[in-house]
Amino acid sequence: MAILIKNATTVVTMDATLTELAHADIRVEHGVITDIGTGLDSTDETIDASGCVITPGLVNTHHHLYQTLTRAVPGGQDALLFGWLQTLYPIWSRFGPDEMFTSAQIGLAELALSGCTLTSDHLYLYPNGARLDDTIAAAQEIGMRFHPTRGAMSIGESDGGLPPDSLVEDEAAILEDCIRVIDTHHDPREGAMVRVGVAPCSPFSVSRELMRDAALLARDKGVMLHTHLAENDEDIAYSLEKFGCRPGQYAEDLGWTGPDVWHAHCVKLDGQEIDLFAKSRTGVAHCPCSNCRLGSGIAPVRAMRDAGVPVGLGVDGSASNDAGNLVAEARQAMLLQRVANGANAMSAREALFIATRGGAEVLGRTDCGQIAIGKRADIAIWDVTGVESAGSWDPAALLLAGPTQVKHLLVEGRQIVRDGRVTSIDLPRMVERQNALARGLMG
Repeated sequence: MAILIKNATTVVTMDATLTELAHADIRVEHGVITDIGTGLDSTDETIDASGCVITPGLVNTHHHLYQTLTRAVPGGQDALLFGWLQTLYPIWSRFGPDEMFTSAQIGLAELALSGCTLTSDHLYLYPNGARLDDTIAAAQEIGMRFHPTRGAMSIGESDGGLPPDSLVEDEAAILEDCIRVIDTHHDPREGAMVRVGVAPCSPFSVSRELMRDAALLARDKGVMLHTHLAENDEDIAYSLEKFGCRPGQYAEDLGWTGPDVWHAHCVKLDGQEIDLFAKSRTGVAHCPCSNCRLGSGIAPVRAMRDAGVPVGLGVDGSASNDAGNLVAEARQAMLLQRVANGANAMSAREALFIATRGGAEVLGRTDCGQIAIGKRADIAIWDVTGVESAGSWDPAALLLAGPTQVKHLLVEGRQIVRDGRVTSIDLPRMVERQNALARGLMG
């Protein structure tokens, strides 16, 4: 079925020349943008975008969807990273398949309402029969374009790691399951709705051997690699003590740099590490709200961008952010760079670029992240007639004065948000289910 989006006030394309179009229409056919112009003929279905700004769908490059079940947990609300993890691990150990599926649906719906069409997810614990397949099923039901990563932890407390022994896995079994989920779910084709990555949790929760073997496996299978890196001062101290080097060198030594790799956080990268990532085209998932919440610091995004490091945005897990609103995350990214480097350090449009095309490039999706003919029809439509934009002289500067919830959202040409409501699932019922599961975990 063809869809015509008509009469948009502004279309922010994020194309090769960063074109912005006034009073434009967009035609979508078979999940692809086929025409952009003014006064296009009507087709099977029309969406009226009068009074709206259109952007590419936002792209989330780092999340832990399961954590939507553990927002604002007492004991972890004011802790640094390592203490926060030690508070949450025992709770997460009581999860099972139902918790994984439901929490993923809630997290994905929250992202969709904030304009997100493509998200990664980093699931690194599998208690009580939970599998990566649980989250993939949730994404398929919602209709979100999904890049889940098969995470893992293999060093428990008895071996000097942070997680309890009950949450770690045998390394051979980890690699075997990575092969299973890739063979079952990964789609390398253009327009793919599901791609799978390999993602040992962090250098302090798996062995050097697993990091190296994961990189070899991912490259053999042609999939991407993801992990946490250089998140805070504790992270740097651990790397220096245990490995005798900084995280960037550790990553390089084990094959964890290149255009098929992206690292979450990177708050504490130094100049040499930034240069390494720029030269190798290693991507970064910047998670500003989580970094603030955990007191980790302000990532050097301005220096990364200036050096040529590919940078996308991530909301991170809801247990360390308490929210999964990606457009709000983009605004926070802009504000933090201004706090660190001055009021002209990052414009609203640059932050929006990072949240759209920048994230798509980090995830290796050249088919997404732009409003351009031939690109996938992942489209966010923002109503700028409301109170948030009232008086704005520049409606396209959404991150300065604009809504934080999308009016309409298309993924692969299918409308999964209509008039501010998720269309693909019964969200109120899922919220009830989520709250019931959370109450059960509190017992």
